[in-house]
Amino acid sequence: MCSTMQNLHHRQRPMSDNAELLSNRTHTNKAEADVLLVSAAFTWQAKLFGSLADISVPVQCFLVTAVRVMAKIVMCEPLELYNILNQCRGVPRLAEINYLCLIDANEAQDYYRSHIITAKNTKMDSEGTFLLPELVEVESMQHVVVYDNNTSSLQEQGRATACAQVFAKASLNPVKILRGGFQRFSAQYPFLRTEKILNTNMELESLKIYPVEIIAGLLYMGDEKQSMDSTLLKDLKIGAIVSISESHTLEFMKEIHTLLITPVADSVRSDLYSSFERICNFVSSHINMGSRVLIVSRQGRSRASAVTIAFLIHYLKYTLKEAWMHMLKCKPIMRPNTGFLQQLSNWELHTLGTKMTDFVSITFLTKEEIF
Repeated sequence: MCSTMQNLHHRQRPMSDNAELLSNRTHTNKAEADVLLVSAAFTWQAKLFGSLADISVPVQCFLVTAVRVMAKIVMCEPLELYNILNQCRGVPRLAEINYLCLIDANEAQDYYRSHIITAKNTKMDSEGTFLLPELVEVESMQHVVVYDNNTSSLQEQGRATACAQVFAKASLNPVKILRGGFQRFSAQYPFLRTEKILNTNMELESLKIYPVEIIAGLLYMGDEKQSMDSTLLKDLKIGAIVSISESHTLEFMKEIHTLLITPVADSVRSDLYSSFERICNFVSSHINMGSRVLIVSRQGRSRASAVTIAFLIHYLKYTLKEAWMHMLKCKPIMRPNTGFLQQLSNWELHTLGTKMTDFVSITFLTKEEIF
């Protein structure tokens, strides 16, 4: 008995080692933490009993069940899915194999008639239970979004809810149900409907990427190339464009759209602050008339995002931190340079009457703090 207890004490050390490893991972999200903790438990049990085969069936079942904790099911606004579909890192993120799992839970005939681009129709078994799609690693997906025709709340027991419950058992990230379903999304973004069932990787890499939507149906942010795409501008019904760029490529657009061109270099020494008020007043006047505005810079990351944040502080009275977090949800790769960030901090003081944000700390916000 004494030797057994000594052996037990000796074999417990790996569990504490794993727990220490887990506690040191300060940026691990809850789902990853749960899996690591259960993994540590498996390791400890195996070392304690000699092998997993020696663990009692109830303990095995408990540990396996613990790994598969059901992910949260939440509602997803049409704007959120629109922005997910229009992220780009050199090429559209839709071309990344583990980026988005978009599931159409409608009847097959409705799916074949029309669906949201890249969506897959999910099948049912003989008992009417939705099945996970083949060749899709749901647990590795950054985004899992499910929709039917018109589900609008989590309380509705429709096809989207039933389908989401199945996917939540496999996903490590929240499963999102599109509010208003295909009906609402296709009405707002008819240009993102398709009859196409399969897309090659080459086709995904060449998809048209639209500017991200900042305020639903009113304000968009993108790059210079997008501002010169007449089809894109027509699809989004853009009425005015703000360009924060040194180039003069948009001069020819003056006859078609209302333009405000502010030539500012993307440099930490550039003065964007002195243009904030003029730009914000221009954007406000158009939005108040119901006209849609597109803000662009060459790449749509630094200058355009700085001006858009300034507008959110001006128009919605957001703090700098609130505006920053909102922008990261819309476009995670947005990043005003440090000079512009200091100017935005000064703009917060000017607009709200007090500095409410430590502008250095917001650049280190974690994913959990943002979402």
